[in-house]
Amino acid sequence: MTEQADRAACTFDSTAELLTRITTQLGTQLHHLHRNGTRRHMSTPQSPTLVAVAHGSRDPRALRTVTALLDRVRALRPGLRVRLGHIELNAPLLTDTLDELADRTAREGGGEAVLVPLLLSRGHHVKHDLPGAAAAVRDRLRVRVAAPLGPHPLLVEALADRLTEAGWTAGDRAGVVLAAAGSRDPESAADTRRTARLLSERLGGVPVLPAYASAAAPTVAQAVRALAARGRHRTAVASCFTAPGLFATRSAAAAPWTAAEPLGAHPAMARLVLHRYDEAVAAAVPHAHPQPLELASA
Repeated sequence: MTEQADRAACTFDSTAELLTRITTQLGTQLHHLHRNGTRRHMSTPQSPTLVAVAHGSRDPRALRTVTALLDRVRALRPGLRVRLGHIELNAPLLTDTLDELADRTAREGGGEAVLVPLLLSRGHHVKHDLPGAAAAVRDRLRVRVAAPLGPHPLLVEALADRLTEAGWTAGDRAGVVLAAAGSRDPESAADTRRTARLLSERLGGVPVLPAYASAAAPTVAQAVRALAARGRHRTAVASCFTAPGLFATRSAAAAPWTAAEPLGAHPAMARLVLHRYDEAVAAAVPHAHPQPLELASA
């Protein structure tokens, strides 16, 4: 073969190799896309397990509601390990879930978990119970604690939709009471007030007063009376609870007109759970950023 032919053959081989690499890379990129063009999240076996932490309730609807919410989370992020743990009253308890994950780590290695509280503000559970549960297994399992779900615009989106579903409409005499669990922690009350302000903005400036089912004032009934004194007699109660339970039922009973259902498995709640998970994962990795909010509807 002549020198010119050798150069031509080498050029052909290089071009073919380049085309092969491009084709392979393109195929890989396409594999990471849904048919509608949105990017798939390809969770690897090394991705930390998402442990959703619910409070727990004697109301049998609570566990069903939380389970439905986590089904939506799994649908949005296929391949991500998602587990459930309760602070009290329901199985599995958080301590049992973490012990099981720690035992698996001892067998398989490489275990990590992110606790995502299905709680809507800061308070004793977020600041003490969850870090305490993480500390109890720190020698066997690496655990991080994510921020609570509220305040956040996605939480407000779910609250507004639940009000609409309950038949609420804006008007000159309309008002909303945002019913939350309540806490003696001042940061919890600050979070609830922030959520109330965001909800008021979302509803076009309709007055939204925060109220509490326990441990703080005003109560829902007191907030309803305060709105009535301002001429707001078409008052609805927005249920700032993840799932049905005693506090949600008690708050709804104080509604003079209509009460929204708890947030439950609203699609925005599923996206918010993943957003808090991504924030916690990114915080542990230098120069990393949370994944974009999930846009797919479940």
